[in-house]
Amino acid sequence: MPGKFRLPRQKSLIAPMIRNPFIHDLRLSTLDKIQIAVGSVTIAPIRFLFLLLLLLLSWLIATIATMGMDTSKPMTGWRKFCKRILVIMGRTMYFFMGFHNIEIRGKPAPSSEAPLMTCAPHSTYFDIITIFVGEGLASGVSRKENSTIPLIGALTKSTQPVLVDREDPNSRRNTIEEIKKRAQSAGAWPQVIIFPEGTCTNRSCLINFKQGAFLPGMPVQPVALKYPNKLDTFTWTWQGPGGLKILWYTLCQFHNRLEVEFLPVYHPSEEEKNNAKLYAVNVRAKIAAVLNLPTTDHTFDDCMLMVAAGKSDMPMDAGLVEFQKLREKLGKVHFPGSLHEAPQSLKLEDMRQLLKKYSSIAGKEGGVIGIDDFAKHLNLPVTEPLKELFSMYDRDGSGRIDFREYVIGLSVVSQPANTEETLQMAFKMFDTEGNGKITEASLAAILRSAFNMETMDVSDLFKAVDTNGNGVITYDEFEAFSKAHPEYAGLFKTYQDLKREEELTLVEEEMENLDEEDSSNLEVLGSPEEGKKDA
Repeated sequence: MPGKFRLPRQKSLIAPMIRNPFIHDLRLSTLDKIQIAVGSVTIAPIRFLFLLLLLLLSWLIATIATMGMDTSKPMTGWRKFCKRILVIMGRTMYFFMGFHNIEIRGKPAPSSEAPLMTCAPHSTYFDIITIFVGEGLASGVSRKENSTIPLIGALTKSTQPVLVDREDPNSRRNTIEEIKKRAQSAGAWPQVIIFPEGTCTNRSCLINFKQGAFLPGMPVQPVALKYPNKLDTFTWTWQGPGGLKILWYTLCQFHNRLEVEFLPVYHPSEEEKNNAKLYAVNVRAKIAAVLNLPTTDHTFDDCMLMVAAGKSDMPMDAGLVEFQKLREKLGKVHFPGSLHEAPQSLKLEDMRQLLKKYSSIAGKEGGVIGIDDFAKHLNLPVTEPLKELFSMYDRDGSGRIDFREYVIGLSVVSQPANTEETLQMAFKMFDTEGNGKITEASLAAILRSAFNMETMDVSDLFKAVDTNGNGVITYDEFEAFSKAHPEYAGLFKTYQDLKREEELTLVEEEMENLDEEDSSNLEVLGSPEEGKKDA
């Protein structure tokens, strides 16, 4: 029966049972379409015009406020007064977008108590409302080049953001030091707002929090965002309506609801100060509990893999594997086509290469590998050893292998079996003449015997291994092919295990037969007591 050699399953590697957090399927009813059509010729154009006017006026105020400003010092005096005006302008813009009464829960902490605000879930550009609802115009973390963009640059500068220079190798350390410096200014600097998820989701869960906000080890104020509307025209994810479309749909709604909840300031323990990952996980748990949302370990890298899956004509869901978790759990690995010869921590580029290989095996419709797809990929028939290997990859027993299971299978099933010892044993098994060469006839004979297939055709497999086309397979060719196709190593190991089990079964049967023969002989001879009576 398949599954005899199934490996123990780690619960931490089981895929989360949630819908794709990076897809927003906006379905408009007939009534919604009518409302948008009417709004497009009535309130939406008027609102859009007012937004443009307010944006230009804000740019003018921001330009004046930042003119000749020393960016290494916090704003004071009349510049700080300009920031208060920008807060009013920002709230007014939200009013004209239909957010007439933003519900604020909890109390925003001053920057002297909580120098950082961590906001989640991050699902849209409307989330920047948090800049305008705290104790003043809050700061963010922005790329350095954003400060030079026309119109946007002045507005960015006015928030006095923590600028990140991606070309500077010390950028990460400098950012942490800047946040620490601001935190120790007794509230002179504004709070720094960070969206630790690092990308937009559909608010169905909280994905992995990046550690950047937690590396300084300073107190943070968690902030939970909600959009409790019947029609979700706000969510801006990797697959769904574009940025301009959701803005226009939102302008067409008469009233939009938004809730911002400020949680109590979170003071890290000494352990959390020394472990930013633990700190991030615990803060995420606080926000998730308030929102009653599950948490997952998806990251921005999963978005990249999701896009790569779509480009390979596969369902985009196929790329969602919780990349960072796999990277940590699998440790150092070496996959075929890897950029490194020695085992390394899993790289995103390695995953892209594996996804290409996976897409060539999987069925295009469901984006999963069935037993027939698996057999076709290996140029082998569906037999007991193949079923055993397939069951080791099929972690949830669904009868299908998804991309996540394929990566785990290569790492924990095939790669460990792909050793020099296993390959040498397999080569000797096929090298029936013992001359260091495998002919097509010997390969066919062993495989037909192993898979109980009298008419099995191995010509395609033989040609794939015999790279120089001289009619025989050397050990170097055999090893190179096995390294590039590690699934075969697992198959060799499975076949050896099955043969070993068969041999043990035969030995046990022979022992039972001997026991039965001994019992029969004793019955024929009779017991010792009966012999004495006869005498």
